Amino acid sequence: MQLQRRRFNAALAAGLATGLAGSARAQFKVEITGIGATQLPIAITRFRDEDRAGQAVSAIVRADLERSGLFRSVDSSGVLDERSQPQFSDWRTRGADALVAGSATRLPDGRIDVRFKLWDVVKGEETLGQALAVNPADLRLASHRIADAVYEKLTGERGVNATRIAYVTRAAKVFTLRVADADGEGGETALTSPHPIISPAWSPDGRKLAYVSFETDKAVVMLQDLISGQRRQVANFKGSNSAPAFSPDGRSLAVTLSLDGIAQLYLMDLGSGEKRRITSSNAIDTEAAFSADGSQVYFVSDRGGGPQIYRVGLNGGAPERITFSGAYNISPCVSPDGRTLAYVARDGGGAFRVMTQDLAGGSPLSVTDTTDDESPSFAPNGRLIMYATRANGRDVLMTTTLDGKIRTRLLSTGLDVREPAWGPFMR
Repeated sequence: MQLQRRRFNAALAAGLATGLAGSARAQFKVEITGIGATQLPIAITRFRDEDRAGQAVSAIVRADLERSGLFRSVDSSGVLDERSQPQFSDWRTRGADALVAGSATRLPDGRIDVRFKLWDVVKGEETLGQALAVNPADLRLASHRIADAVYEKLTGERGVNATRIAYVTRAAKVFTLRVADADGEGGETALTSPHPIISPAWSPDGRKLAYVSFETDKAVVMLQDLISGQRRQVANFKGSNSAPAFSPDGRSLAVTLSLDGIAQLYLMDLGSGEKRRITSSNAIDTEAAFSADGSQVYFVSDRGGGPQIYRVGLNGGAPERITFSGAYNISPCVSPDGRTLAYVARDGGGAFRVMTQDLAGGSPLSVTDTTDDESPSFAPNGRLIMYATRANGRDVLMTTTLDGKIRTRLLSTGLDVREPAWGPFMR
């Protein structure tokens, strides 16, 4: 897992390299560890007929809610569906505050009729009920949407389980850019190439991906429409073209270009193709990340002697240093509400860990227990961070809550995964 942390040094050399291994077809499963400070106890019973529908709907919903860090599953044994009248005293005895039950029945036309209800066990009343008919291929998505509906009803915030992630794998000498569900499953191939693919970045509407390709034997920023598959070069200038980041309005890309021999930040207009230099220094400036309102960019620079995170306004002004703890801080990512910075820090022992920092003040917080972390990316509701790391000899994806108390590992068989990017809410 060397690429992300070396990206800053690679900008100096105007070149990037990567190495991955594993199968692009492996499936994921979820492994959740840690204990949250406050979790709502919820029972999610097995959906009637889900075994004949082709997906374990209840298991998907349960894992989605547990991964959020806000819910704790309790004993859900018993026969129950959306038509049942629960014995609330029994569920209170089991320690449940909320109860979900439903069904997934195959219709004569081949679609799956998915129904569920959510009950408030404490009050003894139904609080939510929904029904939808979906194609079998969309049953996983329907399960994620059920989890999001339950999440929103019980927390008042929008869930992220029906959103998508992008990541890169390599099988032998073939690199694959994939788009998958937020839990890592249901992956589809966006691009397969014999050349490295790095730094995927989502457009705000979730319809496009920008990334860096080496198919011309140099780093070039590409833009790909995920619906049509159409691709075009956005930045192919002299030297290296890297580290794309979409502006919040989707009209521009911040990119790192080494036009003048040293990496600097530029703003590319996606309509006209015109570029405007954002930074001007004798140091390496790279890895731009926009502020939530789009008026500033956070970036990595060694202008102070070692890589640290700075921010600067798009309309000029002196860059402001943001990180001061430690001698090596890279890979900034700003939460959707603009309040929290996630980044990767190297500690005195050489471990690379994902950190969070309140941008209004406060000390950095390490939110992982691994030592080889890369590429932090916020969920679109700002409640989780996805990152790549190395565990048990494999490159894996993980998520963590912002306090680091609930971490989820997305496991795969024979698959090394890197370069995760969490997509937006679909518009």
